[in-house]
Order: sequence, then structure tokens, then C-alpha cells
Amino acid sequence: MDDSRRNPSSGDEAALRRIQRLSLHLYCPSAPLSGELSLLPCRAKRNLSPSVESLSEYMRGPHRDIQARIFEFFQSRPDLQTPVEISMAEHRQLCMRQMMALVRDAGIRPFRYLDENPSAYFAVAEAVGGVDISLGIKMGVQFSLWGGSVINLGTKKHRDKYFDGIDNLDYPGCFAMTELHHGSNVQALQTTATFDPITDEFVINTPNDGAIKWWIGNAAVHGKFASVFARLILPLQGKGGKSADMGIHAFIVPIRDLETHALLPGVEIHDCGHKVGLNGVDNGALRFSQVRVPRDNLLNRFGDVSRDGKYTSSLPTVNKRFAATLGELVGGRVGLAYTSVGVLKIAVTITVRYSLLRQQFGPPRKPEVSVLDYQSQQHRLMPMLASTYAFHFATQYLVDKYSEMKKTNDDQVVGDVHALSAGLKSYVTSYTARSISTCRESCGGHGYAAVNRFGILRNDHDIFQTFEGDNTVLLQQVAGDLLKRYQEKFKGGTLTVTWNYLRESMSSYLSQPNPVTARWEGEDHLRDPKFQLDAFRHRTSRLLQSVAARLQKHTKTLGSFGAWNRCLNHLLTLAESHIESVVLAKFIDAVQNCPDANTREVLKLVCDLYALDRIWKDIGTYRNVDYVAPNKAKAIHKLTDYLSFQVRGVARELVDAFDLPDLVIRAPIGMASEAYEQYTQNVGF
Repeated sequence: MDDSRRNPSSGDEAALRRIQRLSLHLYCPSAPLSGELSLLPCRAKRNLSPSVESLSEYMRGPHRDIQARIFEFFQSRPDLQTPVEISMAEHRQLCMRQMMALVRDAGIRPFRYLDENPSAYFAVAEAVGGVDISLGIKMGVQFSLWGGSVINLGTKKHRDKYFDGIDNLDYPGCFAMTELHHGSNVQALQTTATFDPITDEFVINTPNDGAIKWWIGNAAVHGKFASVFARLILPLQGKGGKSADMGIHAFIVPIRDLETHALLPGVEIHDCGHKVGLNGVDNGALRFSQVRVPRDNLLNRFGDVSRDGKYTSSLPTVNKRFAATLGELVGGRVGLAYTSVGVLKIAVTITVRYSLLRQQFGPPRKPEVSVLDYQSQQHRLMPMLASTYAFHFATQYLVDKYSEMKKTNDDQVVGDVHALSAGLKSYVTSYTARSISTCRESCGGHGYAAVNRFGILRNDHDIFQTFEGDNTVLLQQVAGDLLKRYQEKFKGGTLTVTWNYLRESMSSYLSQPNPVTARWEGEDHLRDPKFQLDAFRHRTSRLLQSVAARLQKHTKTLGSFGAWNRCLNHLLTLAESHIESVVLAKFIDAVQNCPDANTREVLKLVCDLYALDRIWKDIGTYRNVDYVAPNKAKAIHKLTDYLSFQVRGVARELVDAFDLPDLVIRAPIGMASEAYEQYTQNVGF
């Protein structure tokens, strides 16, 4: 029998000591002004004093000057600022005026940036998205989608004819890909473009209601042209004299008169109506009835039709032409991933600032404490803040790789960007969507006020998970690419940069876990970037190996489609695991490359929280394969909580380093100072 069982008073004293120790954490977990904090050993262990200026300078991209011009312009034009309450019709007109003013008054030319300096274009997109997400999306439709399709899928004749008009907004346009019955499955689109050799024209036709172009931005009100994706049909050139279907191609189709703005013959447009969000964007549905366009309106970079109706292409198959066509449109995914991080920064900044400001409850007969001093609030928000930093560096890397791809057209870089943009767009936008709701809840009742932005941010951002590729479909593309690389490894093929770690994965990562390493639980080991990255990659490699084996097994009985569907959840988990590995690798690189020692130390703290929080959230996977022993799992959990506590100590500096002006934050409770005063003034006090 132990001493406490023999001596009740000894047991009571031990229990009392435990209760006292717990009460310190419950009542005062991290309040910086409370005297009890001196009793907490973790408070004295590290005393970070980050410089907001140094952090901001390191986070700042190369085009902050352009963003500053945009913010200053809209700050000087109250008539162009979006009010909290606005009708759909008014919002649409305001967005068009905002875009016209940006181009013609402020002198910002997004289309030229897109063509000459993509990283500058994405910086513009992030800034205007901060002004109004509807404006950011409308700008993307005009320049990235409509304009991008012309210069990327067309040839010199199209650039010469349309570039200036798109650039100066004389030619507002649409991107007509999605149909009522087909969105993600672009290869199954039903709209047709049949060549008429007599008149040297293509006849654009909507063969049934399922082929109506749907959700087409800029179509309902402002668009005068559309890039229409349709099946190119050549009469009498198929087997047995039948028509030949050459697959999906893009065509420039005028939809309204340039002078009168009246609909052109054969074009029918209806308004898609009020949406959950983004009501500043005029989405419409288009039906074409025997609409004729000149042969030159075929965007013919990857396939052309001669005057005598002969088809030519540098690419030998329909599938290769289709892949090349969609590959040129990958910039939209890059932009959405990058802009989504901008939205996350806004939501996190509002929430952290309010959580520092708001005081509630506290020790008996003592002042109330900041909401962010509660462990539950830290658990919600500090890993989210760490993730925001991680995504910032990952999407910066993606933009750099995209710019490199546009300059070099290197096949390896192209492959890298395609898979990475699909994965990051999916992962980041899904995370941001969930996080905005968490931020709203974390701000209590005040988070429900429209003026404090969460409802608007959530509704406007929500569709990011769907357009430019549904997130579930994009993750499947990542998983498919991983499997392809996995197979190529055994055929002696090369691996692009993002997948390089797979060279070692089948040996070191898939060997039996070291029973000694599996039990290491020291802080230095857990905060070692090598351990963290190895853990992420170990998980990805095991998922890859196991899903490859499962697919091989099920294909024998279910066929390839059935096997893929049987393993679908496994494949999605694999893709997310890989993207998390890439994000962590880029965060570690950013930490190690930071020149300022103090800033580097703060970023290392944030990076460690990102890594260990992710490991803890999937601890079951690591335990199942004995990669982490029970004692180590417990240590990871404790250290994650401790790191959240530490990050809370520098949370204000971390959000201030995003350098978001009041024009972008706008929420009264998210202001850097006098938040309550601005909030009460907003309702009339």
C-alpha cells in the first residue's frame, strides 16, 4: 500500500497541491500582467521580443509598392469603397466602377502584369481582394480568364487584335467553360463549334439545355466577348463520312454589340441571380443558337483549321491537346491559393486583435483576463496563425515557380506547377473556409455583426473551394500525379523538384521505425526540423505505398474506375499529406533563410507549432505503425500546447506583421487601437 493510502492527510495534501497547480493554469494560463505567471516555469523559459518591422519586411513580397498604391488610391476614394449593406445591382455596378477606376484613374494595368510579370499580377489580385473580394474575382475573370485565354491559347493575330482592348477595359469579357451539366469534367462539355467550309466560319451551338453555359462571370451585365469552350466538329471528315470530333477548343465569341451593348443574334443570356456571396460579380447563363464567328476566332495555339477545313496540331492526340489547353489556364488556381491566404490573414488578424482586447472572467477578486489567455482560445487560434504563416511562404513559392514556368516553359517546372497549384488551391481554400467560421465563433456575438466582416468574408470566399476546379477533384489530380511519379521511380524516370523526397521514401521512410528514435521525447528532438519533415514524409510515403497496393488489388476485380472509387478517401488523404509536407518544407526553408536572428527565432517558434500541431492531429497514424511511442505522443501533445502558449505571447506582433491597412481590415473589433470606440460609433453612439 502506498503512503497516501496509509496516511490520509498526506494524500489530501498531495491532492491540494495538484488542485493549486491546476488552478494557476485555469485562472491565469498566460496573462502577461498577472503576478501568478511568475510561478509558471514556461513563462521564464523564453522571452521573445519580435520586431514587427523586421517581421513585416521579411514577409513583404517584392511588389508591396504596387499594393500600397492600390490601398492609397481606394483610401482616397470613399465613393469606391464597398459599404456593408448594398444591393446586388448596386454592388455589380460598383465593382465595375472600381475596376475601371483602378485601370484608368490609378494607372494599375493588371493585364500587362499578367503578361510580363506574373508575381506582380498576383500581388495586385491580393490587394484588390482585400478591398473587395468581388472586385478581385471580377478582375480575375477579365484579365486572368478572358484575357489569359486569348494570350495563352491564341496566337499573335489574337494578341494583336485584342490585347489593348482587354487591357484598357474596352473589351470586357467572359470565360465560358462551365455548363449546366458539366463543371469539373471539362472533356465532356457538349457545346459545339462546327466548321462551315462554305462561309469559312464556325457555328457555335448549344445542342440541349444541359449544355447551357452556367455561372459565367461578367456575362449577366458587362461582358461583350466570351471565350467559349466547345467541341470542334469537322463535317464529313470522320470514318464513313461522318463528322469528326476534334475535342475541346476555345473560340472568341462576341456576345454584345460594342456600341449599343445589345445582345447579338443567336446569343441568349439570363442572370444567374442572387448568390450566397460575391454578388458584385454578374454571373450569367448563355445559350447559343447557330452563332457564327470567323475561322480566325479559333484560339489556335494547340490546334488549327485551314481554309479548306483541314485540321493540324503539333500535339498528336485529343488528350494531349486537352491537357495543354487546360495547362495554360493554371494561373487561376495559383491566384486563388494566393488570394485565399490573404483572406485568411484578414480573418486571423481581426480575431487575434479582438481576443487580446476582449476580457472575460478571471481569478476571484481579480481583474478579468484577456480571452486569448484561455488555453481553449489559444488552441483554436495559435495553430491557425501558424498555418497562415506557413501558407504565406508556400504560396509565395508557388507564385515564384509559376513565374519561372512562364519564362522557361521547362517541362519539369510545368509538371511541378500543375500539381502544386492544384494541391495548394484545394488545401488552402478548404482550410481558410473552415477557419473563417472558427474565427467568427471565437469572437462570440460581436463576430456575428456584419460590420465585423466574418459573414462577408465567409460567403465571398466559400466558392473558392469550387471554381477553378472542385477541391475534391483537384486533390485526386495530386494523388494521380503522385502515383505516376511512384511508378516512374521504378522505371528510372526523373522526379520534379516537389517530389524529390520520394527518391528515398521507399527505403528510409518505409523501413521499420527505429524503436529508440520512436521514444525520443526531448524538446530539442521534437523541434528539430529534420524530425518534423521526416515525420510528414514518412506518413506520405506509407500512404502512397499502401494505396498503390490497394489499387492494384482492386483493379483486378473492379476495373480501374471501380478501384479508384473504392480507394478514394485514401487517395484524398494521400494528397493532403503530400501538400502538408511541401508546405512544411517551404516554411523550414523560409526560417533558415531569414537573415535577422531575432526574426528567425520567432519564425522557428511558429514553424514548430505548425509542424507539431499537424503531427498531433494525425497521431493515430503514427501510433498505428509504431513511428511514435506512447510517451513520445504525450510529449508532442504537451509541447504543442506549450508552443501555442508561447505564440500567444507574440500574437499581436505576428498579425501586425501582415501589414494590413485599416482599409482592408475594416472590422471595428479588428482595429489596432480604439476598437470598441469605433464599434460603438459605427452603430451611432
